[in-house]
Amino acid sequence: MSKEIPKNFNVGICGLGTVGCGTLALIQGNSEELYRKLGRNLQVTHVATRTPRDDINLYGVKVSGDIFDVVTDPDVDVVVETIGGFDPALDLVLQAVENGKHVVTANKALIAVHGNQIFTKAQAKSVTVAYESSVAGGIPIIKALREGLAANKIDWLAGIINGTGNFILTEMTAKQRQFGDVLIEAQELGYAEADPTLDVEGIDAAHKLTIMASVAFGIPLQFEKTYTEGISQITPEDVVYAKELGYHIKHLGIAQNSAKGVEMRVHPTLIPSSDMIANVDGVGNAILVHGNSVGATLYCGPGAGAEATASSVVADVMDIARLDSIDASAFAVSGLGFRNPYTDVQIMDIEDISSEYYLRIQVQDKVGVMARITSVLQDCGISIEAVIQKEAVSETLPIVLLTHKVAERDMNKAIQLLEDLSEVSGKIARIRVAPFADGTI
Repeated sequence: MSKEIPKNFNVGICGLGTVGCGTLALIQGNSEELYRKLGRNLQVTHVATRTPRDDINLYGVKVSGDIFDVVTDPDVDVVVETIGGFDPALDLVLQAVENGKHVVTANKALIAVHGNQIFTKAQAKSVTVAYESSVAGGIPIIKALREGLAANKIDWLAGIINGTGNFILTEMTAKQRQFGDVLIEAQELGYAEADPTLDVEGIDAAHKLTIMASVAFGIPLQFEKTYTEGISQITPEDVVYAKELGYHIKHLGIAQNSAKGVEMRVHPTLIPSSDMIANVDGVGNAILVHGNSVGATLYCGPGAGAEATASSVVADVMDIARLDSIDASAFAVSGLGFRNPYTDVQIMDIEDISSEYYLRIQVQDKVGVMARITSVLQDCGISIEAVIQKEAVSETLPIVLLTHKVAERDMNKAIQLLEDLSEVSGKIARIRVAPFADGTI
């Protein structure tokens, strides 16, 4: 005998900020379209907010000041968590799961840091915790990795996954502006928070990369092992020299699966100017994924914003509503898409990873300085691919180098030796290069 499916699927929303309001508006505004696709009424029946709202339609919706009222409401089928952070979000999600409720969250930090615990509990309770909206806003990259590319072994992925950083680098590239000046504008436009550390130092991108790598490679979430470097040290000069060499500077999250282990790293990266991902500008996001069968595929779109993120939230809610009539635990699959995840895969240290490099070295205008630099690099097993040497405008001049691929450990040694030279002034600027040639990084 088939299971009788209730006509209504009830949604509780915890938090009525940007994403929570966007989710409410989308469910209410697209109710007829959602019904045609689901054959069920998707309706918000309970919301929790600490700030009373009279600017949104809450007719017929129960409103609570305590978010935990939503997870204890017996009429709520799925809890949408949009409050962010760890406290009280973690307790909220775990309590919802304990109560047998499905959860949809846009909280990338929560999933990256506590996802293993959450998914284990969800699987034990046969409920789904979905998190499409936690990575790249409106781009359905989690579904692409877990479903659309399921037949592939994912070799690597690389993405622009923080809109604030991409906006800053776009402005620096187009107008040769200073990092600090563009950051202030980003804050005025609402792209950056008052404290922009999570965005400009790469932490937000590292949360998202951790999640994508786990889904792509079937490994436990390991945020603490993701190498993270921000963009605050990028200068207009670096942008100009990169363009002279045929590259754009982008802040990338890169994950790669190889015989040596899995790489997970976030850092500024030189990308050939002709590549599509190099021309994704402003606050846009883009992720390039290479599967062993399909090859390279690119996913591009809005990485944040109420409408874009709500689109992913509601899509997750719809998936859960469809699966509500069957065994929803089959969808959870410990949350990462693998029935049997790989628990013995080594996460590579950044020093063991090889890249091509851009180096900007400020040197005194003396005869033989280039020969000394070349000698140090050769002694460290590093060969030079291209050189830009500018005329001196003061007592020093910049030498810009592109190297062939070399291990980070050897590059670190070479930089230390170069900075010890009497002819070298100050710190050497170093940016990794991802040429994306022949389908590899």
